Amino acid sequence: MKVIHTDTIAAQATPPGRGGVAIVRVSGLRVKKIIPLLLQCELPPRQATYTPFYDENDNVIDEGIALFFPNPHSFTGEDVLELHGHGGPVVVDLLLQRILSLGIRLARPGEFSERAFLNGKIDLAQAEAIADLIDASSEHAARLAMRSLQGEFSREIKTLTEKVIHLRMYVEASIDFVDEEIDFLNDKNIVNSMEEIQQHLTAILQKAKQGSFLREGITAVIAGEPNVGKSSLLNCLSGKEIAIVTNVPGTTRDVLRDYILIDDMPMHIIDTAGLRTSDDIVEQEGIRRAHHEMEKADLILYVVDVNNYHSKNMKELELPEIVSSRPVIFVCNKIDLTNQTPSSDSEQGHSVVYLSAKTGDGVDLLKQRIKSLVGFKQEEQGIFLARRRHLDALHRAHAHVKDALRQLSDRKAGELAAEDLRLAQLALSEITGEFTADDLLGRIFSSFCIGK
Repeated sequence: MKVIHTDTIAAQATPPGRGGVAIVRVSGLRVKKIIPLLLQCELPPRQATYTPFYDENDNVIDEGIALFFPNPHSFTGEDVLELHGHGGPVVVDLLLQRILSLGIRLARPGEFSERAFLNGKIDLAQAEAIADLIDASSEHAARLAMRSLQGEFSREIKTLTEKVIHLRMYVEASIDFVDEEIDFLNDKNIVNSMEEIQQHLTAILQKAKQGSFLREGITAVIAGEPNVGKSSLLNCLSGKEIAIVTNVPGTTRDVLRDYILIDDMPMHIIDTAGLRTSDDIVEQEGIRRAHHEMEKADLILYVVDVNNYHSKNMKELELPEIVSSRPVIFVCNKIDLTNQTPSSDSEQGHSVVYLSAKTGDGVDLLKQRIKSLVGFKQEEQGIFLARRRHLDALHRAHAHVKDALRQLSDRKAGELAAEDLRLAQLALSEITGEFTADDLLGRIFSSFCIGK
């Protein structure tokens, strides 16, 4: 349903700073009124017109291309004017000031996309895909964001929602006709339909989880005792000299970070201070920060000197308690000193990779083990570039369908099953925005670029 906004908004749609071309976008009811004042001409719909842009004294601010998109055939569903001029900051500022003087206000971040959503041009998942396409960190992520923008994710969610609605109607109808001779709630078709929906949700969750890896990546913390090669591993994974490497224990005293891609999977990698008992106040603070980073990590790469690893049983290694509560890969470093062959294995229930951070031998095995441990698969078919809120909504919908199935199988409680199906429907509707709280909309669109 279209929403009528009484105010008209404007913003620069291209990044700030100097460039060859800058685009200023205007959307709202006053667009038709300002065109003759700003351009001193009429614009044919959806045709590029080369024209000067005038100030209030009829002086030319700039010259460029003007495009007019009448409603509803525009991005926002409103009248939209786009001015393509030269990309100088002063010129753009003068043009914006002129537009604002004509009764237009500056747009909030994401307000153009918000209006497109409110006017039914796109749903909420498609609106988020716009931001994801802009922020895509890899070709793979960009392709998935484009598919979501084209509505593939939304269609999957809407199909599933329709199944839930149909089943909910059937269950509620059976409640209304409890005096009939036929016991609808004992109908196996209901149970079969619920199980089918549950399986469908599980499949979508798995696809969305893969997409979440591509959008947000994982955080891996490199930890271990001093002088085992943690900084060398960071440099090796990053492909550049980020950390200072010496033979002096305690060289790294602060947290070092980098962002890398492992077969299109983003990974935030963090090097930390060596874990040991120290009287040095600065080093103590570095160790405290190391523990803090490990508590937030999705994965810990615990580095050990291969000589010490072989001289001890794994249970004898003095490991921080936090290591046992996080996915961990034990990285046995310095195999170049022992002439060992790089390998990846499971020992005593733990993932272990033998490598040399100095030469790079075995690092590819570590990357493969990382992807395997977090469950990342380099595939594209059916994957959605999901956000955490999408995963949360899918998890809630899955839990409600599971509860509805239990209500019918355990107590034949139709009313409770119908309520769980209603809650599952609402959770799914949050993804596309068919049911969305206003405060959630504010949080989502405030993260967008101004002018988008």
